[in-house]
Amino acid sequence: MGNGYWQKTLRVNLTTGDIRTESIDEKDLKAFIGGAGLAAEILRREIPQKIDPLSPENMVIFATGPFQGPAVPGGAKFSIVGISPQTGTYADTAAGANWGPSIKDAGFDLVILEGKSEKPVYLHIVDDDVQIKDAASLWGKDTVETIDAICADNADDKLSIATIGPAGERMVAIACIAIDKHSFGGRCGLGAVMGSKNVKAIAVRGTKTAPVADPDKMKDLIKKYQKQIFDTTVENDFREHGTPGLCETAEGLGDMPIKYWEQDTWPEGAKKLGAPNYTEQLNAKPLPCKYCPIGCHRKVSITSPEEYKYEGIGPEYETLGLMGTNLLIDDPKVVTIANDIANRMGVDTISTGAMIGFATECFEKGWITTEDTGGLELKWGDPDTLIKGTEMIGRREGLGELFAGGTLAAAKKIHPDAADEVVHCKGLDFPSHDPRSCISLAPTYATGTRGACHFRGPCEDVEMGGFFMPEVGVNEGDVKFFEKENQSLVASKCQDLGVLCNSLVLCLFMIDGGDWSLTDLTELFNAVTGWDFSVEDLLLTGERGFTVQRMNNLRDGYNADDDVMPKKMSKVAKEGFRAGKEIPFAEMMQEYYALRGWDANGAPSRETLDRLSL
Repeated sequence: MGNGYWQKTLRVNLTTGDIRTESIDEKDLKAFIGGAGLAAEILRREIPQKIDPLSPENMVIFATGPFQGPAVPGGAKFSIVGISPQTGTYADTAAGANWGPSIKDAGFDLVILEGKSEKPVYLHIVDDDVQIKDAASLWGKDTVETIDAICADNADDKLSIATIGPAGERMVAIACIAIDKHSFGGRCGLGAVMGSKNVKAIAVRGTKTAPVADPDKMKDLIKKYQKQIFDTTVENDFREHGTPGLCETAEGLGDMPIKYWEQDTWPEGAKKLGAPNYTEQLNAKPLPCKYCPIGCHRKVSITSPEEYKYEGIGPEYETLGLMGTNLLIDDPKVVTIANDIANRMGVDTISTGAMIGFATECFEKGWITTEDTGGLELKWGDPDTLIKGTEMIGRREGLGELFAGGTLAAAKKIHPDAADEVVHCKGLDFPSHDPRSCISLAPTYATGTRGACHFRGPCEDVEMGGFFMPEVGVNEGDVKFFEKENQSLVASKCQDLGVLCNSLVLCLFMIDGGDWSLTDLTELFNAVTGWDFSVEDLLLTGERGFTVQRMNNLRDGYNADDDVMPKKMSKVAKEGFRAGKEIPFAEMMQEYYALRGWDANGAPSRETLDRLSL
């Protein structure tokens, strides 16, 4: 072996209690690498037809790649994959902290949960000792309480724990999975799928070391790249300020959601929410995942006012957008409290903020009243609207019951015109980046295999001039704001990169932020695996993985008719950076389909499948 893998899957059937280990074919590893690429192929093979995401037929796949064994910078990431209750199709979400390296150190590349337990349970894995344990005493606890209780019950504070909160137990469609109290598999509602299986958590500790092909070369490269990425992110202030450093820049480019995508500008709000004000107001410090030279997560401390006293995890840029500017809230302390409630309840902060923004708009229009919201009066810029609304969504009470199936599902119940006002693709709420500003995001969101996602294709950073991939033809100056030339090419290449990173699994910030080149990445990959991949070979695995994810979408009923932008994205700004600009969507999509080798229905052609060996 000696290639960065154990070539072992741990499969747990919760219905029967059967626990078994299966081997992974090296051919599959070379084709899909691991993580979200390999897991998508497992879903394609094992789920032949559309299913109810909350049924026992669904799976939750925890998937690593070759980078979780060695101390690769950004290699603490791992992918969680299944069918989403929010979108009804393929979903993957990534998280960090210590869990990915821990399951690798226990001797497994993948963990597959299938079936449904009769009663609440959690998995306890220490190397080859895998047990299904009773979780009755954990049911109802929040994510922080659960992690503390599992460590205490097992007298083992070295366990790394992936857990759901009350939202997952109650199968809220946007329920997330919390990792070690500070990282979150946030999007697509896979926490609800865990809840539907009566699985509260997976606790892991490993003592093994995955074999690699060239340990000496690997160690030298890791040392070199750790320093290189650290120095770069100190210089560009990413280490000091994390993602909140983006707020003012993004708002200035018309890229932040403001008043649920209706308002064009709000510079004073973005300034208050973003760095350096964020860093100063919250006493923010870097909080790294294992092996990370950047530490983009923030550890914060609020000493006043009394009602907001808090010490713990601070919000990221996406949360500042959807829980901040999206709701016309400009106080980072308010967003921090709501972020903590969401994390403890176990809900995605992006979709939570989107739900509250959409609900506030519906409240203004008279489409819903306090009878629908559990007595909560929804107002823009109101801390109570955010904080109490987040609690209700997490507990599935009041407003949260109405929105339990997701924003789009709620809209269909609220008013005949409401669904058209939801800002989503495939049912997944937009993140905090506006395709009316960075137009390459339009095909990226429209064709996103999990729905609207900027991190499954970071093309906006190419448009903004901060990220390029010269090895695969994405160069500085290739795209310009609001001009359609090369935008679809950039979108498709960035999507392939997104799948590649979530297959290795690697934090995208090492490349986009840390300026780690694809050539450097390939050199380290080959040292770990002993294979002789080129940059193009690696990106091809990303394209192959993306195509398999798309095949999952097609199986679930999505096609070209669903590759669209929501109605609000046709609204032209009257002021600010994108004033008067429209998305040349139809032309970009035509070019995108041609580049992908898809037919008019949005399906990969026979030639494309043959080229990708599918």
